[in-house]
Amino acid sequence: MNRKFWLITFATVLSVSLTVSLGLWQLSRASQKQALQMAMDSNAHLPEITESELTSLPEPMKALYRTVEVRGRWDPERTVFLDNRPMAGKVGFYVVTPLRLEGTSVVVLVQRGWVQRNFVDRAAVPAIQTPSGLVKVTGRIAPPPAKLYELGRPGPGVIRQNLDIGEFGVESGLSLMPVSIQQMGAATDGLVREWPQASAGVEKHHGYAFQWFGLSVLIAVLYVWFQIVRKFFTRRSEYVSAESHE
Repeated sequence: MNRKFWLITFATVLSVSLTVSLGLWQLSRASQKQALQMAMDSNAHLPEITESELTSLPEPMKALYRTVEVRGRWDPERTVFLDNRPMAGKVGFYVVTPLRLEGTSVVVLVQRGWVQRNFVDRAAVPAIQTPSGLVKVTGRIAPPPAKLYELGRPGPGVIRQNLDIGEFGVESGLSLMPVSIQQMGAATDGLVREWPQASAGVEKHHGYAFQWFGLSVLIAVLYVWFQIVRKFFTRRSEYVSAESHE
């Protein structure tokens, strides 16, 4: 067997090993996300927590999707409209406003709901109602708003593609909690609240694992066909042809 055969064999073994390893890594990620999903589902069925319980949590991220009720005052001047967010089959904005919790210096970002954008003037923001004075907000503890792909760093302004809590805290000077609240309930203030079901994305990792394992099998099949089966039949055909000419 020549040098080319061994080079192809080495490349095949390396490629199969790599794709299998990536598939196994995706399965491990799926297991982690499955545990997260179970925790999220469990939290969703726990009793509602109070504002004082929320602010005293040592690790607020472990309380994701628990129901919470808070009281505070909106900071409408720092409202942000997150662009390209779908809801009920339409594309518009997620409206995020800081809420200064009553009797504390703590501020939490509230994902208040969704509003359709003006497709004629993309720089215009829709008018929404933001009550003044003390308000009560009921919702679920949620991670920061999901990030979309964005070229370059996010800029300031009312309309943004993404919102990082840490960076927004520095920008605004607010003492923000590391989690947000996704406001629940009927549509009010001109906002729709048909939030998608919380998902840790287990299916995504299973899909990636299937693709990697499928690629691994394809590489192995192609190697066997071109380097073994096809060469066997070629040699056999040459042998039969030689026999027939004797």
